[in-house]
Amino acid sequence: MNPVGGIGGGGSLEQIIALRQQIIDRSKVLQEIHQPKAAEATQPAGAAAPSFGDSLRNALENVNAVQAESGRMTAAYERGEETDIAKVMLARQEAGVAFEATLQVRNKLLAAYQETMRMGI
Repeated sequence: MNPVGGIGGGGSLEQIIALRQQIIDRSKVLQEIHQPKAAEATQPAGAAAPSFGDSLRNALENVNAVQAESGRMTAAYERGEETDIAKVMLARQEAGVAFEATLQVRNKLLAAYQETMRMGI
């Protein structure tokens, strides 16, 4: 199989499409964090909107769960319980992408905080 866009030939087209879909899903979660007004509009009038802290906590818990699953699958592969290396590598890549996305959000929040602290009163 020919390499696709610098990606090694170890993955099938279906796996690449699945990874792309997971990245898109993660991107949607990040967009929801950045656009709280759009999320409020989709909720029923009587329901309270989740706070920014709750949204951030949920996102971090999701990243933690993805990383924990990746670690579990890696350990299972090392013990010989998991035989599909593609699933293990996909889980590791997903955990890496989730971590990188979290890092980018953290960097943006830190930059916004620093900019706020530089403002005069």
